[in-house]
Amino acid sequence: MKEAKTVEESITEQVHLLMPGHINGSGRLFGGQLMEWIDIVGGITAKRHAECDITTAAIDNLQFKAGAFINDTIVLIGRITHVGTTSMEIRVDTYLEELSGTRKPINRAYLVYVAIDKDGRPVKVPKLTLTTEVQRAEWEGAVKRNKLRKLRRTEGF
Repeated sequence: MKEAKTVEESITEQVHLLMPGHINGSGRLFGGQLMEWIDIVGGITAKRHAECDITTAAIDNLQFKAGAFINDTIVLIGRITHVGTTSMEIRVDTYLEELSGTRKPINRAYLVYVAIDKDGRPVKVPKLTLTTEVQRAEWEGAVKRNKLRKLRRTEGF
């Protein structure tokens, strides 16, 4: 395992063409399908950073911004925003990609994963080397989101 890794080392991108099986009763992308794809992209991003198995610990801040429809191209991009000792926060952005290549955001989610060994016990993850101001801002946002998650846990939410 490396001592530290950059955000760029674990970025994950996944592309889907929306088919009838992805659509809900109102003709839009089924939210549950998108949530599955988000968890897969987030999990792969976390595995790439941790270099071991992971488990999903929290999904929060899932914001649906716009719908998507049959035959739309959907692009999901996962990037690591924060690491603790054994946990990692991952941001997954989802875009609708037009034929011109222009991407419009339709969802943003933040997820927390824990690195685990073969027996399911938490293990340390590499530190995160931040190289841009945007990455530093994401780190600060992640610190605030982590405090809110802890507060919600202690208050029973």
